[in-house]
Amino acid sequence: MPLPRPPQPETPTADAFRIHRSQVTDAMTLAYVREGIGGYPLLLVHGYPETKRIYWRNIEPLVAAGYEVIVPDLRGYGDSDLSEKNEYDLVYYSRDLHALVHDVLGHARCGLIAGDVGGPVIVDMANRFPGFVDRMIYFNTIAPIVPEAAEWYAAHNLPMVPLEHGPAGDYQIRQGRDFEQLAAELDTPARCRQWVRDFYEHRLLASRGSFEERDFDFMTEPFADIRRLSAAWAPYQLQYGRPMSEPPLVAQKVETPTLILYGPDDQVVPADFPKRCEIAFSNRVGPLSVPECGHFIQWERADVLNEVAKFFFSDLRSS
Repeated sequence: MPLPRPPQPETPTADAFRIHRSQVTDAMTLAYVREGIGGYPLLLVHGYPETKRIYWRNIEPLVAAGYEVIVPDLRGYGDSDLSEKNEYDLVYYSRDLHALVHDVLGHARCGLIAGDVGGPVIVDMANRFPGFVDRMIYFNTIAPIVPEAAEWYAAHNLPMVPLEHGPAGDYQIRQGRDFEQLAAELDTPARCRQWVRDFYEHRLLASRGSFEERDFDFMTEPFADIRRLSAAWAPYQLQYGRPMSEPPLVAQKVETPTLILYGPDDQVVPADFPKRCEIAFSNRVGPLSVPECGHFIQWERADVLNEVAKFFFSDLRSS
């Protein structure tokens, strides 16, 4: 009989936080939560199939600890604008977020927290904008690739590029190579929401029992529109010929101090993720494994992430 899951922070209601909107480029407005103004700024970046809602359990605890918490929807997601020119990739996301935090909100520096697609986005930010990122928390995503470490990868029996698809990663092919056919199949809001629900329920990303019925409704509602769902598939299409605005800065070592977390119940991010992070992050804490947790650490083990974040960034609150 499985042990009971650790209790998690209360989930705020869907309308618990004010949604702000700011223009970050001539053609793009991002929606975001901003709470605790005046504290040290933490930018929390979601991935797929997520929106800013995946951080709903983290906002209030981090604000109470003295942080300004900024939680945006990436372009095309949630309440942010769709791109009229279908411009979506990791660098677009990175530049949007830098413009929001630095140019619009006026922060010269910040801390970053991200997993999934948000992971390579914050790595690009740290490498692209020197001095902007003080520290990062990085979990359950793709580790940066370090070409000059080819001998290290070989010594540890690791291919330099991770396996293209894990045992539960067939969706990566469908959303990347066969996205037009998939979009045609998801021809109602209910089917769009069911596609997203599967990731939280049975696709082997989350630890069993992490999400309840009300959570499925909360997470899937922003993806009922096929335009937003298909916009979120853009990163998966990059390996199938989708043009990039410019290469993301993710094929190099990361010097920014970074805490590495890993939810081992995740069956999509390969189990070699921690080992790859050991070579990719020169100035790291961890990797640390989070028990009874899969892909969505910020939700599944919000109790752990909140306390770890409070500690990891604590001395920056008075700097």
